[in-house]
Amino acid sequence: MASKSLLFLLLSALLAYYIYTPLPDNVDEKLTVMLVHGTFKALGHMAYMAELFGIKHYMDGMMLLTHAEHTEPVSDENVSVTDTVFSNVPVRLFIPKAAVTAQRRAVIYIHGGGWCLGSSAMKPYDLMGRNTAQQLDAVVVSIDYRLAPAFHYPTQYDDVYAVAKYFLNKDILQKYSVDPSRVAVAGDSAGGNLAAALAQELLNDPEVKVKLKIQALIYPVLQDIDMNTPSYQDNGNMPVLSKSLMVRFWNEYITTDRTLGEAMWHNKHIPAEAEHVFRYVNWSTLLPDHLKKQHVYLKPEFGPSHFVKKYPAILDAKANPLLAGDDKLKGLPTTYFITCMYDVLRDDGFMYAERLRKAGVHVEHDHYDNAFHGVLLFNTWPFELKVAHAMHNNYIRWLNERL
Repeated sequence: MASKSLLFLLLSALLAYYIYTPLPDNVDEKLTVMLVHGTFKALGHMAYMAELFGIKHYMDGMMLLTHAEHTEPVSDENVSVTDTVFSNVPVRLFIPKAAVTAQRRAVIYIHGGGWCLGSSAMKPYDLMGRNTAQQLDAVVVSIDYRLAPAFHYPTQYDDVYAVAKYFLNKDILQKYSVDPSRVAVAGDSAGGNLAAALAQELLNDPEVKVKLKIQALIYPVLQDIDMNTPSYQDNGNMPVLSKSLMVRFWNEYITTDRTLGEAMWHNKHIPAEAEHVFRYVNWSTLLPDHLKKQHVYLKPEFGPSHFVKKYPAILDAKANPLLAGDDKLKGLPTTYFITCMYDVLRDDGFMYAERLRKAGVHVEHDHYDNAFHGVLLFNTWPFELKVAHAMHNNYIRWLNERL
């Protein structure tokens, strides 16, 4: 009897450890959010142990969720869904089945996952692609770029750029009955990073005659320079994306060298000779007062020079869209931001939005005070959240109004 009681207590403690987590008062549907957090926490621990014992790489363990959410390209009565290849890069293509009465709109979508995880075939992304195609009568190109750690920067960027250049060719747009003046790019998290970098590069690419009309950046990751912004400090242990996981994502995106991640964690990976880049991410001038709270902006602590010499991606604007000079931001398309209060990446979005406004770009911004990173994907059972549906509806509404 005593052994059964002990076992019950141990199992209860284990369940409580993984499921229960303190959440801010204004977060709704707390039990579901705890389930989400517990699932990611358990998966992270399993992946860590698998890597520790040499069974598989940490990201391979984390990919189990991507595999579990995999869906085949099944068409329905409203949308034709196919997996194909654009410029040697896999894409999932969503095309409305309704008769073509006028040229359609199009959305190039880039999934998130820290450049290491995710797929356009995951159920939430497949559902989002279908809904976008059906509700907007739009062609949706969802890109399956290659992932780290098998492939490092700039592979992910190169893949999405190759797809965009291919699709924006007037002959290809004509093939899919797309209006060249009504094409958008959108992405969430790391996909938002790639979308932002893509929009910057396309702006001045003489080989691309068709330009984007709008871009939608959903809680994007935009810089690796300052890992100690107020949102990193306040939300380092919030659901789905912790500071430690974001640092690991950056590390894997750039290199297998773990010492870079250690330096990033301590915010000592930028050398003194690169001090000028901090002006692009100076949150003391770019964040609204209510997000600064009690935080005081301190002069950056500098690290050794060898990181940026070995890994120039650290300072590359194609990896860090927030590092683009002001002249590179002028002329960018109308931009829609989604940010969440309890997200380490919250301040990246706010800072980029402010810089775009100062550059004369029209910006529209939906901020969710009761949400955390990745929430848009929690649109199906058992992780279904009302805020995810609200966010999705607002995103679709904005696309419909602006595209």
